[in-house]
Amino acid sequence: MSPQAAGILQLTALIAALALAYRPLGDHMAKVYSSEKHYAPEKWIYKAIGANPTAEMRWPAYLRAVLAFSAVSVLFLYLLQRIQGSLPGSLGFSSIDPDQAFNTAASFVANTNWQSYYGEQAMGHVVQTGGLAVQNFLSAAVGMAVAVALVRGFARSRTGELGNFWADLVRGTVRILVPISVIGAIVLVACGAIQNFSGIHQVGQFMGGTQEWNGGAVASQEAIKELGTNGGGYFNANSAHPFENPNPLSNLFEIFLILLIPFALTRTFGRMVGSLRQGYAILGAMAVIWIGFTALMMWTEFAHRGPAFEIAGGAMEGKENRFGIAGSSIFAVATTLTSTGAVNSFHSSYTGFGGGITMLGMQLGEIAPGGVGSGLYGMLIMAVIAVFLAGLMVGRTPEYLGKKIGTRQIKLAACYILVTPALVLGFTAVAMALPTPADSMTNSGAHGFSEILYAYTSGANNNGSAFAGLNADTQWFNTTIGIAMLLGRFVPMVFVLALAGSLAEQKPVPETAGTLRTDKPLYAGLLVGTILIITGLTYFPALALGPLAEGLAS
Repeated sequence: MSPQAAGILQLTALIAALALAYRPLGDHMAKVYSSEKHYAPEKWIYKAIGANPTAEMRWPAYLRAVLAFSAVSVLFLYLLQRIQGSLPGSLGFSSIDPDQAFNTAASFVANTNWQSYYGEQAMGHVVQTGGLAVQNFLSAAVGMAVAVALVRGFARSRTGELGNFWADLVRGTVRILVPISVIGAIVLVACGAIQNFSGIHQVGQFMGGTQEWNGGAVASQEAIKELGTNGGGYFNANSAHPFENPNPLSNLFEIFLILLIPFALTRTFGRMVGSLRQGYAILGAMAVIWIGFTALMMWTEFAHRGPAFEIAGGAMEGKENRFGIAGSSIFAVATTLTSTGAVNSFHSSYTGFGGGITMLGMQLGEIAPGGVGSGLYGMLIMAVIAVFLAGLMVGRTPEYLGKKIGTRQIKLAACYILVTPALVLGFTAVAMALPTPADSMTNSGAHGFSEILYAYTSGANNNGSAFAGLNADTQWFNTTIGIAMLLGRFVPMVFVLALAGSLAEQKPVPETAGTLRTDKPLYAGLLVGTILIITGLTYFPALALGPLAEGLAS
């Protein structure tokens, strides 16, 4: 079987598995967030944190809860790293420096999981399991809670109440993320991933020196890392490391985990607003972009240019032989079109256009299907923009799901889509203008520019993957990327929740003959076009200086 045929077979199997899980998981999540029943373990948690899960919140209260919880999480994770040297199970590692501790705390709480350190050489078992892995669950649950709050804004009327953040947070963790992660960890252990708390072992000589490896609760962290679209690896090589991702079967399963919840949330959305067809329209737009990017990436990486490429069967630099071109390409697109950031190959080694595809996937806003929760609310924001544009074309007030999209709503949506580009392009411009940050680039020219553009694109879009080649463990990059991650995560949430509150206060608008049908393929196509046009107009000049220039020159 040719590598291309094997890649198509992998993609087909992945789509089939996602299709089988779509309905049961989507319906289950809708029931979780609509239920009024509280399980005993959940009641214990509510009592411990002093929360009343039945008290409804308006959007300012919901936002305050999100920000307060996240601020406490950042502080806790920061302090845990700063005292690591005094903790048991630290494996002899010292405490983390302040700038790196801040960067890592911001990264994992913001669901970015950007790592400017070598995991196996810096973090002990307590920080890895009690700090980083815990935030993998909680940051994902926060994103899902905000998405559900926006869905309630569309579903409810004549009230500003969006539910209870604490109930949404706990239920998302206890009833969705934990059970699936347990199953996922068992599957990964069966595939060969390690799961232990062993110390550091000397395993032999390597290039004249001693090679050492430490164990860890890798399979359990790998499961939630992918399921929660987090992406932070236990080891520096991330999902290219055989302890995390042993073989092609585990590789395909990890891609499945990455895409599982973001795609299934579209059915949850359709179920909660009372129209499954609306969910299918959003799903269709996501699927078209994801399949299109995957096909384009595979074509780019399989394209043979010269004898070396022909012998290797494609662009194999930076890729694992056990995954090949197809497994690496599918993984790269899945991880950059979501907010996962995990890598099983090094994106800096991709062809010029291939590296540009990974960058563009993040610059879309990671909405196809996007991160856990953040992908759905990002796509719904774009749906509001698309409806508004359609309304301008026909000269009538736009409506979406029975709610009028007026001046307030479109201003909030516009602010949402402007935040991330401002962070990405602003920080990139400053970094390129100053002399010190440019010293961290391994490469010069277009590829060197791409390293810095990719870093801030990844940070501000809460992806966390790295282009490699850039020394990001400096005070400048630790601080500025940390700021970009926090602002890129929580400022958009302000506009999402404010929009949800304004929609929930409206009364439903009856559908008329002039109402745009937003559950039809025509609208899904309009939505895809809107996303591509907005992203292209925003980022094309920067992309032209980096990956496009490199691709055309190769």
